[in-house]
Amino acid sequence: MSRLPGDDAKGGDAPPVLRYDGRRLAPARHLPVREVPVALTVNGVPVATLIASPHDLHFLVAGFLRMQGLVRSAGDLLTLSVCEEFGAASVRILGDVPDRITPTFTSGCGAGISFHVPGSGGRPVQLPSAGPFVSPESLFSAMEALARASEAYRGSGGIHSAGAWDGERLLLFAEDIGRHNTIDRIAGQALLAGVDLSGRILVASGRVSSEMAAKAGSLGISVVASRTSPTDLAVRICGELGITLVGYVRGRRFNVYTHPARIAAPAAERIPGVTGVILAGGRSTRMGSDKALLPYQGGRFIEAIHRRMEDLFEEVIVATGETNRYDFLPCRRVADLYPGMGALGGIHAALRASGSEKIFVVACDMPYLAPDLIRHLCSLAEGVDVVVPEGDGGLEPLHALYRKGVLPVVEDALRDGQCRVVSFFDRVRVRRVPLAEVERIDPDRCAFRNINTPEEYYRFRDGGG
Repeated sequence: MSRLPGDDAKGGDAPPVLRYDGRRLAPARHLPVREVPVALTVNGVPVATLIASPHDLHFLVAGFLRMQGLVRSAGDLLTLSVCEEFGAASVRILGDVPDRITPTFTSGCGAGISFHVPGSGGRPVQLPSAGPFVSPESLFSAMEALARASEAYRGSGGIHSAGAWDGERLLLFAEDIGRHNTIDRIAGQALLAGVDLSGRILVASGRVSSEMAAKAGSLGISVVASRTSPTDLAVRICGELGITLVGYVRGRRFNVYTHPARIAAPAAERIPGVTGVILAGGRSTRMGSDKALLPYQGGRFIEAIHRRMEDLFEEVIVATGETNRYDFLPCRRVADLYPGMGALGGIHAALRASGSEKIFVVACDMPYLAPDLIRHLCSLAEGVDVVVPEGDGGLEPLHALYRKGVLPVVEDALRDGQCRVVSFFDRVRVRRVPLAEVERIDPDRCAFRNINTPEEYYRFRDGGG
């Protein structure tokens, strides 16, 4: 990677996830669980900030007010409005709000009530480029040590645990029925024992939330590793603070969500002799706007596609009819030499501009790219001009490899007014990859799925697939 994911994060630029498969780090697909802060005001008085999953927030707000004794029946709620986009809930109730509300912090898996959202208030830790680096074996050893120390967790399943690891041994260990409380216990032990946690590894048994990430930052922790998943806000905070966030440490594998350069494991090599091409600038008639520019992960949709392609190819090109529209991308943009001829015009422009003998083409609305499938398709190029996989509906020419030798027949097709990509396939050597072969690598056949309608976009953006 040319830069460290998270180095320039301003709050929503979620980096691509890297998966350690027992040998090396490689791009993978995984959306962290969503977590949203909701600032609650009652009768115009700020009461609390609730940190929760984003669904059915009006139930959460009403239940919170009931449990705090502010309302007794539905009739006590005069108005209740929740705006997830701005993280705010406004309620008007019968009666007055007490001058002082004494919160009851729950001891369960959530913090229950928090009067501020933990953000990047912790001090930035030493950046990964300066080390120290962490081996996969050290992470596995840390998680094994945590499991050995946590007999109660393994026995009943009702206790969360956390520990501070120095690379060789577990310095501190804590258990609690609340996963947030385990971090507080670790902080207290370190304070009373005079243990400096700067640069240490924090291992945890449960999900890493935004509050846990912020607390780790305030302690100077450099790596947070968990047996389960982080939330999206935890990813954001760790990216801002320079913390390497690792999830699903189990079975000799794990996911890296931020700052992978701190992990001393080889990254997957880029595919030699092939240029990655993103086709952009289509009409997007069903979407109603340019799909490539839709908001996603704190940036634009095409930026997420570009990050995945950048991990696979030394050179990435965007082929489009309007190069200025995508000038925010850190790669070459080439204009169609046959405007208005759709994807085939983009493939032609990319072939002409490519610095490699071969190109691999994807559409800008394919968010589920499967790196292993792309590598496999590129490995089949010997002796053919086109490698194209089969999908449920037939050939997938917008997820395929093309050799420069097809340029003359592509130009003939374009001059004849033929826009269909497959229009020249009968004049070149084509290797069709059967669906059964694709399914062995991508069992769910997600790689060819694209986003065409607002409903598909919202479902994908919100993690519904």
